[in-house]
Amino acid sequence: MIRWWLLSLQLAELFVSSMVHMLYGFYIFSSAVAGDLSQALNECLFKANNTNVVVKEDVPKGTSTNVDSLPPIVLVHGIFGFGKGRLGGLSYFAGAEKKDERVLVPDLGSLTSIYDRARELFYYLKGGQVDYGEEHSKACGHSQFGRVYEQGNYPEWDEDHPIHFVGHSAGAQVVRLLQQMLTDKAFKGYENTSEKWVLSITALSGAFNGTTRTYLDGIQPEDGRTMKPICLLQLCRIGVIIYDWFDVPWLKAYYNFGFDHFNMSWRKIGFRGLVDGLLGNSGPFSSGDWILPDLSIQGAMQLNCHLNTFPNTYYFSYATKRTRKILGITVPSSILGIHPLLFIRVLQMSQWRHPPDVSPPYKGYRDEDWQGNDGALNTAYMTHPRLPIEHPSCFVENDSECQPLQPGIWYYKIVEADHILFIVNRERAGVQFDLIYDSIFERCRKHVFRKDPPTLPNEAHQ
Repeated sequence: MIRWWLLSLQLAELFVSSMVHMLYGFYIFSSAVAGDLSQALNECLFKANNTNVVVKEDVPKGTSTNVDSLPPIVLVHGIFGFGKGRLGGLSYFAGAEKKDERVLVPDLGSLTSIYDRARELFYYLKGGQVDYGEEHSKACGHSQFGRVYEQGNYPEWDEDHPIHFVGHSAGAQVVRLLQQMLTDKAFKGYENTSEKWVLSITALSGAFNGTTRTYLDGIQPEDGRTMKPICLLQLCRIGVIIYDWFDVPWLKAYYNFGFDHFNMSWRKIGFRGLVDGLLGNSGPFSSGDWILPDLSIQGAMQLNCHLNTFPNTYYFSYATKRTRKILGITVPSSILGIHPLLFIRVLQMSQWRHPPDVSPPYKGYRDEDWQGNDGALNTAYMTHPRLPIEHPSCFVENDSECQPLQPGIWYYKIVEADHILFIVNRERAGVQFDLIYDSIFERCRKHVFRKDPPTLPNEAHQ
């Protein structure tokens, strides 16, 4: 009787979670469509009423040159994210890219693995056809080559023209892996890459050490890789496979999960291939070459074994939390302040208990260390890379305390926010949105440099 009662509760939770996620996805998609229609209508009306009006913008002399000399700030999205050009005019970073004169927002696979996304990011910047590597591609069962970038977004990128990276959630781990790939000279035809190509890395709710949410969503805690038979991730898997199989061009141009190199379109695999994928015999979900295994504790530790913190790069991290302790018990710190998409998970993660019949993911593991969270990641493990080896770090209460910044150290702050407060919807965060992104961009422009401080455009003619 008790077993049936527990099963009923699990199915009810699965139904509620799936409906909340589906409704939120529909809200985002419909908001993007409505925004595009509104913009198109305004442009038509503007053209009709201003056919003879020519606006000439007065650009200060020397401004363009000085902007071009600034190191780009590259904003890297997290899971289910999107870059510039997807979902119409909707911005994953809620318009934060407009706060600086030289910001790039790449569109990477929203569900592809950390490895695949790091490869895509390199070619987005340098240009050329994405090369996932022969060995990796064969092991994971996908094409070696992917999207072609006719013109790189920063082709001059090298040690003398380094880049600032800002990664949200899994985007932070993507940048760390990319820097390691640059050090290891992992890109064929580019023998001069090095870790010095990266000037700074800023993580906003960075997924450095994995999260217990992967197990709540359906990843097996036994191996951190395979999925439970009935879970939220299984529903996600089925939806993604069907979406990619139908391969509707205009729809995939609007939003793409990033699995084109797995060739899951009906044009290539037919109906039998669809059945094969749904049964789990082929595709990214069977090979494990997608993002969720990388976000389990085991998957993150496996990645971190090969990732270094480098002495010439500046590191900063904002860890977010929406929990607090009352009488030694971790509980949500707010009800109205937590997004409906995340409230159930905040509650579940705050009460997380590792299954007693499963070996812990590492020696010294304690449930209480992982209970503080933001609804997606565990706060204590967002601060800096800690597993399997703890990297140098420094807690920051006030920015003035850590000036001047030293490279090779993870400076971190704890911020009261849920996991999606600083993305998509700017109004939710209010003034906190401006405080966070202003501090990030100011740090990149005024406090992080290897040579002389760069001349900012608004300082060029003062």
